[in-house]
Amino acid sequence: MKIEYKNGTPIIYPTGRIDSNTAQNFLGDAEELLKDTDGKTVEINMEGVEYVSSAGLRIFMKMKKDGNDIRLTEVRPEVYDVFTVTGFTELLDIKKALRRISVDGCEVIGSGFYGTIYRIDEDTIVKVYESPDSIPMIENEQRMAKQAFLNGIPTAISYDVVRVGDSYGSVFELLRAKTFNDLIIEQPENADEIIKKYVGFLKLVHKTVMDPGSLPYAAQHYIGYLKSIKDHLPKDQFDKLMGYLKEFPADEHVVHGDFQMKNVMLVDGEPMLIDMDTLSVGHPIFDLAGLYVAYRLFREDDEGNSMRFLGISNEMCEHIWQGIMNLYFEGKSERDKDIISDRIWLAASIRFLSVLVTTDLKKGELGATRINHTREHISELLKRVDGLYFDILSP
Repeated sequence: MKIEYKNGTPIIYPTGRIDSNTAQNFLGDAEELLKDTDGKTVEINMEGVEYVSSAGLRIFMKMKKDGNDIRLTEVRPEVYDVFTVTGFTELLDIKKALRRISVDGCEVIGSGFYGTIYRIDEDTIVKVYESPDSIPMIENEQRMAKQAFLNGIPTAISYDVVRVGDSYGSVFELLRAKTFNDLIIEQPENADEIIKKYVGFLKLVHKTVMDPGSLPYAAQHYIGYLKSIKDHLPKDQFDKLMGYLKEFPADEHVVHGDFQMKNVMLVDGEPMLIDMDTLSVGHPIFDLAGLYVAYRLFREDDEGNSMRFLGISNEMCEHIWQGIMNLYFEGKSERDKDIISDRIWLAASIRFLSVLVTTDLKKGELGATRINHTREHISELLKRVDGLYFDILSP
């Protein structure tokens, strides 16, 4: 049996059988390893344990009664059944081992900041998170997806969590589904019709109202983005932007957070929203700003960005953005659209600069150019923008 530390948490790795012949030796070895853990939560990784008898169960209970805060993980299905039947899953923190799958050779159908979506077969996709410590993120996304679904937003809810190499993934059933990004690539001649359906769905989602307190406020996310770029802005600009963000009233309308076309599927002719881990509530500017980042800012200093990451040309990106503005704000004057566009651009610049300075995108000549240009945009926009909020209902 060995012990290692991961993010400060001690992890013990027993192997073989824990029965009447081995239980006392296991307890002695575990106590020897636990004596220097200073009361920390201890993970016992059960991946290598093939059998646990009643004597083994008593050992785990004794360890808990002795004051050890233990968590059993990666428990094999046959061993987990023993814990379930005996009621130990109600007494201890026990996690069943996850099914392992491979995505080698699978089609990539989408990617985002936190992970990549693969098609496993005709009916099934898996979202693989980049972080090896992503279980809380997966559970959060499942919770948010269920809330959205119960409030009438068509979305896919994960029915399984799996291991993919050293990472974790959520499995979804999506029959005959394609992203709107795929549709644009495959049917550029139908782009206007596709954009119209997409924007209609965007507006439908934004009309959905959640219960107060059920989701975080998008404005608070943007305050976090702004704080992350504080050292890159003059104090007067930072203070003005902070004031603009704090002006937003409480608003329980749904904001997805990453509504670009790769995260909207067409399933049996109807749109469906995926990638729900960024779900929040607030003003639609916070979704529109994310779209501005995707379809305008990322390509500004990198001509090939749109083709590499979206598979579409810069011209198509611009066509999509103009379609979003014209359809979302249909009935507003061109002057009003220009004012709104500047506000969206300013909010987008906060988000984009935060992405740049907090990730590896800040590296190299391109990173420096993007950071400088985004700071220049913020400076220029602040000269003609007197706030971020706008009333989307006014004519």
